[in-house]
Amino acid sequence: MLVADKNRMVRTIVVLAIVCFVLQIALAPNIALGNGHANFAVIFVMCSTTFLSPGSSAVAGFVSGLLFDLSSTAPIGLMAFCLSVAGYALSFESRERVPGEFGALLIRGGIASLGVSLAYHLAMLLVGQGGSFFDVIFLRTLPTALLTFLFLLPFLFFFSRMRSSGPSLGSGMGGGGHLSRRGL
Repeated sequence: MLVADKNRMVRTIVVLAIVCFVLQIALAPNIALGNGHANFAVIFVMCSTTFLSPGSSAVAGFVSGLLFDLSSTAPIGLMAFCLSVAGYALSFESRERVPGEFGALLIRGGIASLGVSLAYHLAMLLVGQGGSFFDVIFLRTLPTALLTFLFLLPFLFFFSRMRSSGPSLGSGMGGGGHLSRRGL
């Protein structure tokens, strides 16, 4: 019997938001590959879409993108827009996914980190803060997507295991409790 635990979902999202915000402020500026830095706002949106509706995912993307924009020298609203669109799109795709598919999460994570990074850095090029096209693609977008994807792996592993086990009553270590098919 599955039980919907709304408080667990809220606690998980709040803890995820705090962890990603602290890592974005403390860790991301200190680890660079080329001119790229990991984007923990993308990681937050990617992981939160498994719990939220499309509208809530867009709001979560907007808030996390706004916090990213306020902590950087980028135009305010650019990452908020990118993550709102990404959260909305990813939440539709995550509804059709079977919980616990680590491979599907890896593909979604790679596409999301590359897509958001590319859109963000191309927009930065258009507003004059990017440098050359070569710099934007090879020294900013690809390293940012790679670092984001690498830091996304432990989060994806955790959430794929958490979603596959799921909250349920009567399923302990024995595999199904006293009303399992083996016991009937």
